[in-house]
Amino acid sequence: MNQHFVLNINLNFEIMNALKNSVRLIGHLGDDPKVRKLDSGRTLANFTIATNEVYRDHRGEQVSETTWHRLVAWGKQAEMAEKYLKKGSEIALEGKLTNRSYEDKSGEKHYITEVVVGSILMLDKNKK
Repeated sequence: MNQHFVLNINLNFEIMNALKNSVRLIGHLGDDPKVRKLDSGRTLANFTIATNEVYRDHRGEQVSETTWHRLVAWGKQAEMAEKYLKKGSEIALEGKLTNRSYEDKSGEKHYITEVVVGSILMLDKNKK
């Protein structure tokens, strides 16, 4: 087997491994982050962002669709979210998709999909 070919396969495998369960989004916060300190001492922030997709439908008319995403940030990311992010802030983020479930008081099971934030980039212009 050609050594160049083997190197390419290994490199592609490493790239694909790095992309596994990787989420990247750009959007606007739907509300101020809700931040709390847990008994363990860890800081947790929950917030949502809206992403917009614009396209033309079969009649050629422009359609805009908004999708809401639940976000979870821990530790320093949560503290930064609390300090700098506000409703309407535009951010870019990288994270991973997670699923969890819980039972409410009536015993009904609910399923939630969230993005656990790995990094956040603020896209708003500096406000004076």
